[in-house]
Amino acid sequence: MPGRPVVALTAPRLRATWGAWDREAVVLATTYVDAVHAAGGLPLVVAPPEGTSGDGVDMPGWAAGVVGAAAALVLTGGGDVDPARYGGVADDHLGGVLPGRDAAELALATAALDAGLPVLAICRGMQVLNVALGGDLVGHVPDVVGTDVHRRAPGTLGAVGVQTAVGSTVHRLLGPQASVPCSHHQAVGRLGDGLVATAWADDGLVEAVERSGGGFVVGVQWHPEERDGAALFEAVVAAASVEVQSP
Repeated sequence: MPGRPVVALTAPRLRATWGAWDREAVVLATTYVDAVHAAGGLPLVVAPPEGTSGDGVDMPGWAAGVVGAAAALVLTGGGDVDPARYGGVADDHLGGVLPGRDAAELALATAALDAGLPVLAICRGMQVLNVALGGDLVGHVPDVVGTDVHRRAPGTLGAVGVQTAVGSTVHRLLGPQASVPCSHHQAVGRLGDGLVATAWADDGLVEAVERSGGGFVVGVQWHPEERDGAALFEAVVAAASVEVQSP
């Protein structure tokens, strides 16, 4: 599709069934692909290199190759980031950890930031972005805020109100406040280097971050691919288009 900037979308390797098949597959909700396409981008789904742990793979080299082929990166949602990645402690609430995915996406985030690529980080992706920049995570949100409003049940989306910071990208795109679709039990804790919080839930939980110093690097704790998120995807594709046109 000429003229469309390539937008890399991260996806995990998971066991899946379809038709007569039951085997390892690359699994990503089509809402991500559709959102990038609707925004004018060319979606490129990227899975971790072969293997489930990431051991023995030149992750920095692999990530550099992906970044070299793309004009923007979308870090997608999914399972928990291994607490070992940020000095945390595993507990009974931890779920869906995929070591190979963690290794691949942390390397991709680092390579994209080093290359100045536009980045949109969604839910788990925002957490990956924060950890890649030296931050840590809240292991189980209800332990901090006292309610399950951010994820009432696994696999469900609930509406959460957020307030955005004046002058931020999310404020420009969404306005001073918005109702967003959330489903997460982990969250950003200590902010990574260069990240600033730009949206908060009513309970004070950080719901969006941006990287200071120029360039489009935005993380949101909600799921814009599911509802009312066109502005964010249009913004990252617009930034990618500028990246493609730069000499």
